[in-house]
Amino acid sequence: MSYDVVIVGGGPAGLSAALALGRACKRVLLCDAGPRRNAAAEHLHNFVTRDGTPPGEFRAMGREQLAAYPNVEVRDARIEAITGARGAFEVSLPTGTVQARRILLCTGMIDEVLEIEGFRQLWGHAIFQCPYCHGWEVRDRRWAYLARGAQFLHFPLQLPGWAREVIVLTGGAFEVPAPMRAQFDAMGIRIETRPVARLVANGTRLERIEFSEGEPLGCDVLFAHPPQRHVDVVRALDVRLDENGFVRVDPMTRETSIPGIYAGGDLQTGLQGAIFAAASAVHAAAMLNHELTVERALETVTDHPGSRNCRGDSPV
Repeated sequence: MSYDVVIVGGGPAGLSAALALGRACKRVLLCDAGPRRNAAAEHLHNFVTRDGTPPGEFRAMGREQLAAYPNVEVRDARIEAITGARGAFEVSLPTGTVQARRILLCTGMIDEVLEIEGFRQLWGHAIFQCPYCHGWEVRDRRWAYLARGAQFLHFPLQLPGWAREVIVLTGGAFEVPAPMRAQFDAMGIRIETRPVARLVANGTRLERIEFSEGEPLGCDVLFAHPPQRHVDVVRALDVRLDENGFVRVDPMTRETSIPGIYAGGDLQTGLQGAIFAAASAVHAAAMLNHELTVERALETVTDHPGSRNCRGDSPV
């Protein structure tokens, strides 16, 4: 079986790209398998018309809408390997191999949960990454931010807009630069340098943060940005990464360092969220459609008998 584009990953990015390419009359295979990154989240927020929708329901609705396009196929299948080159990729699935002219990576990232007692239990319930996604529901409460390095200190500057109190936890692992410390002081943001020993929970609610010494800190919400890694298929491709570990793409075309392989969604940016992922994937889809349409116009049916039209039929 031959496709114009194989999309790897079926979250908001992959679903949005599949819809855009399907409506552009391209033959698309969307492959989705593995654990959901936002599995712990109860609702998806900040996505206009879908604010408050459970992630599973969002995915189901996306698939239902894709079913209206016969040129789009969705499989619950893990991609085991991608080989070949631009215009002639081989995509290995558990059931066999398919061909693709282009690849679009929408795999997101894997969060490596921090080895702090209570962190895993509270992840997605009282520990969050994005205040735009979850801040409204926990507004006017006591917030803390677990900073893993000085490069993360810009993040808590936005939090006082939501929170009653904001405390930055450094664990004594690094020094807060004097200009940043002054800005924190001016905004009423406190700095706590004691190492965090454990997070004390009541079910899925955070009650307090305990340190290696001294009194605990009463806290309702913790924000953190744990390390992230790519899924196996992206790592195996060995695409070029940027200085922060995200897949490097051309800002206009969204093409990676490997010709014919594109990326959209969280794997190519630290600005992560459902609506951001969907927007970047649609951008990639539009660039792919343009390139494939021009390419197809310059080819003959004899050279590429696998051509399809909008109905998914082979040309006569």
